[in-house]
Amino acid sequence: MFKKVLSFLIIVIILLLGFFLITRFSENLTSENIKYVKIAGQNIKVDLALTKETQQQGLSGRSELKEDEGMLFIFNHEGLYSFWMKDMNFPIDIIWINKNLEVVDMKKNVLPESYPENFVPKENAKYVLEIVAGFGEKNNLKEGDSIEFK
Repeated sequence: MFKKVLSFLIIVIILLLGFFLITRFSENLTSENIKYVKIAGQNIKVDLALTKETQQQGLSGRSELKEDEGMLFIFNHEGLYSFWMKDMNFPIDIIWINKNLEVVDMKKNVLPESYPENFVPKENAKYVLEIVAGFGEKNNLKEGDSIEFK
């Protein structure tokens, strides 16, 4: 009887440990723990836009963006998320990324003067990365490329 109880407890502990590790790993992909996005072989330090307020603000009002910086928008589910250049002071590349961490669409060198035009991806995305204009061209970024979070 003691061996059965001990075996049962060991199994429960292993299952709980596995659940904890899986939960912790998945949180890293969608939480404020993301510090960098590796894309086209480059590490981009990202600010996160997790809430409706930060997503609405985006990079608006900033005076510049360095070549190794960007903003990562993280949405709760995939969708056709549109972006515009309201109150932007510099051009950017906009990259839409699906739940499998693959580039599904991009708009290169989007100018502040394009406001109020909306830019909508041709496929659903869960993440959107805004980076300095010219990054996609300089690094030969294309649809289907994979990214990773760090």
